[in-house]
Amino acid sequence: MELDMDENLKYETIKKLVETNGNKNATIVKLQCTLRHVNRMIKGYMEKGKEFFVHGNKGRKPIHTISDETKQLVIDLYKNKYFDGNFTHFTELLAEHENITISVSAIKGILMSQNILSPRATRTTRKNFKKKLEEIQEKSGLSDGEKKYIAETIIAIEDAHPRRPRCAYFGEMIQMDASLHNWFGESKTQLHIAIDDSTGSIIGAYFDPEETLKGYYNVLNQILTEYGIPHMFFTDRRTVFEYTKKKAPSIEEDTFTQFGYACKQLGIEIKTSSVPQAKGRVERLFQTLQSRLILELRLAGVTTIEEANEFLNSYIKKFNAKFALPIDHSKSVFEKQPSNTEINLTLAVLTDRKIDNGHCIRFNNKYYKPVDADNTPVYHRKGTDVLVIKSFNGELYASINDKIYGLEEVAIKETFSKNFDISKEEPRQNKKYIPPMSHPWKHASFMNFLKKQAHLKDKVAS
Repeated sequence: MELDMDENLKYETIKKLVETNGNKNATIVKLQCTLRHVNRMIKGYMEKGKEFFVHGNKGRKPIHTISDETKQLVIDLYKNKYFDGNFTHFTELLAEHENITISVSAIKGILMSQNILSPRATRTTRKNFKKKLEEIQEKSGLSDGEKKYIAETIIAIEDAHPRRPRCAYFGEMIQMDASLHNWFGESKTQLHIAIDDSTGSIIGAYFDPEETLKGYYNVLNQILTEYGIPHMFFTDRRTVFEYTKKKAPSIEEDTFTQFGYACKQLGIEIKTSSVPQAKGRVERLFQTLQSRLILELRLAGVTTIEEANEFLNSYIKKFNAKFALPIDHSKSVFEKQPSNTEINLTLAVLTDRKIDNGHCIRFNNKYYKPVDADNTPVYHRKGTDVLVIKSFNGELYASINDKIYGLEEVAIKETFSKNFDISKEEPRQNKKYIPPMSHPWKHASFMNFLKKQAHLKDKVAS
């Protein structure tokens, strides 16, 4: 019969006490127990001998022990359904979808016993795990598949984004960036995102095939609609806001200028940095999303950008409830939300054009004529400067000589003939909405803004 170290100490001490008729007080001090317990052990030794000192639960499994069947189910679920999820997220999904409630530490023990490491493991954990795998690697008898798995698992990472104090107020600084990743489906997409520095809340997110002005405008639209006008955006100069990446971008393709002009009208400061560590909060957010959102999108069966953007609406609320501070945690410095009309007109793409000899404007390989509110064509001299305004919802306007006009597409051919379509009524044209000139769409204002952009100085001057 084998005893553990503590049980063997009690056995040897009581045995010596009985055989030598020793001092019970010395035994009390040595075993740190009472006289009554010493007498109980003496009686037990006299009746059962060494067997008395074996704990009654020895060899029994605790009542809360996880069964082998459950352990195997957990391993199979992770490998086949919830792969690439971090262990904490996997634990939450087991409780939510599989009705399996197990602690994170137990999940970690089960999976690491199968040499499965969490994608979000710390550097120390990875280092220790690597050492363990190297010891296994040295043993013989491994199959080629096992050797390959161990070789691929030995990876070390570093946390490159140091922490810094949060901003004091909600809306004081919004960190904004995009991440190219295989979020869903077969192709990589860009997730544009904005996170409030004070609360850590995601306040805007949008998927798009590329990192584009459209993506950032959609994020800004969500912010303006839900919260209002923030104080400042902090962006990565190396992303879409880095204008030097493009050799000779047209004005409408110059995201830095277009987004900057919209922010100027709203009074939002833009701060950029070429160092990703400077905006570690949004960088760490992408790490978290890459270990959680991908799995959530796959479980939801998302395969298209439209489905992904729809899914974000509910997921962001779920994410913020778990990870972000409450919005009322700090004072809000967001300014009053603009109206939907103001947002639509502010998030516009502005393009410089000229009137041609047919009194029209060519835009996106189509011809348009300026019209007033009554849909009456307005004619200007050839070469007149025009600022074409494409609003957020796609409507087109023109700013000419500090006056706003609508733009009506010139069809290739007439759709109604006054000579032959007698039985039909000529289509009635509704009165066109023309924004007030109080909106900062004056051609001169935009050109002055362009002249202040360092990357456009030569282009504007020419």
